[in-house]
Amino acid sequence: MINHEDLDRVSAEGLAEKNVSAVINAAPSISGRYPNLGPLILVERDIPLVDGVGPLLMSKVRDGQPLRVEDDRVFAGTELVGVGTRQTLESVSAAMETARRGLAEQFESFAANTMQFMVRERDLLFGGTGMPSIDHAMNGRHVLVVVRGYHYKEDLAALRPYIREVHPVLIGVDGGADALLEEGYRPDLIVGDMDSVTEWALRSGPEIVLHAYPNGHAPGRERLTALGLHYKTLQASGTSEDVAFLLAHEKGADLIVAVGSHGNLREFLDKGRSGMSSTFLVRLRVGEILVDAKGVSRLYRVRIRARDTVLLVFAALFAVGAVVAISPPLRLFGKLVWESIRQFVFNVTH
Repeated sequence: MINHEDLDRVSAEGLAEKNVSAVINAAPSISGRYPNLGPLILVERDIPLVDGVGPLLMSKVRDGQPLRVEDDRVFAGTELVGVGTRQTLESVSAAMETARRGLAEQFESFAANTMQFMVRERDLLFGGTGMPSIDHAMNGRHVLVVVRGYHYKEDLAALRPYIREVHPVLIGVDGGADALLEEGYRPDLIVGDMDSVTEWALRSGPEIVLHAYPNGHAPGRERLTALGLHYKTLQASGTSEDVAFLLAHEKGADLIVAVGSHGNLREFLDKGRSGMSSTFLVRLRVGEILVDAKGVSRLYRVRIRARDTVLLVFAALFAVGAVVAISPPLRLFGKLVWESIRQFVFNVTH
């Protein structure tokens, strides 16, 4: 059971990975503002989706209570607790087509939000105002920013040679810290509002930067205080992902590699929040040093050249020869092997 208007792709993929039996959404999974991909992912995987049941259902049903879905109706035992709209492939496809025709309005709203953000956050964007001091040195180094977003697991797997050889500063954005730990890396920094990162990641020893809203409110402050963890605060109205990019840029990073972040306009809209305008501007701000993980994995490949292979074999043979030359038992063994080979060749040829 969720209450998620305009269900996005990442959330839907997360639900599908958990092999849920059905999804009951208190809100409309596709409102028509833009063609979000979440509902289509669920229905294509034959996961029943009941939409628009209403927020009252969230208070009617307790966590862990067994539910039964029959067409568009939701039952708790024999009691009918909610009625919604059962989505099908045809209904979702029709709603997405309607949403595509209304994209012009979304573009206008996106542009308006971008201008508002530029006016509101110009000091942070162009002057670095309010940036906290960071213990980890980033000046002249590569920085890897991990967001638990689109294809982050595949990106991290492809970047293993790069991480092993370059040793970039590892920044996990909220749940991105858990993604790093799951792949065997320890994050150097965790940046975010701390809503989706686990206590395991927070206690793994990284430096913590808490993302707070411009009015000073930070949802994760109470959690960090309760855990007794030291943290630094950065106020900004954008997303935590944007804060991580700006932080790395202002601290002199030579290159920022983004894993699981939003890279195109469809992904911006699919996130469904006005704050995505900040992502657009931040990418313009740090664009000269920002690359997507997919680009790095395609450009950075560990290749062994033929010349290196020949040199390696020659060095190995030389080392073996040197050891044989200075060891009487090995010299004797070498002579015995040589005589055995000569005898074998003689027997074959005669």
